[in-house]
Amino acid sequence: MIHKHWYETDTIKQVECVHANAEKYVVENVLTPGKVYDVKNETEEFIFIVDNTGKMGGFKKDYFKEV
Repeated sequence: MIHKHWYETDTIKQVECVHANAEKYVVENVLTPGKVYDVKNETEEFIFIVDNTGKMGGFKKDYFKEV
């Protein structure tokens, strides 16, 4: 259960949120455009970060650009 240790793991890279306009889900409450986030894990489609609520969340990569 690697996801239980993501808060303590080293940051892989940093990404900047470019938009919070989701088609299906409400992400404007947890992402702030222009804010830089630390990436804790990454897959082909998703980036896992600690969002504005302080919880670990998985978001599609199209919300971000690499810093």
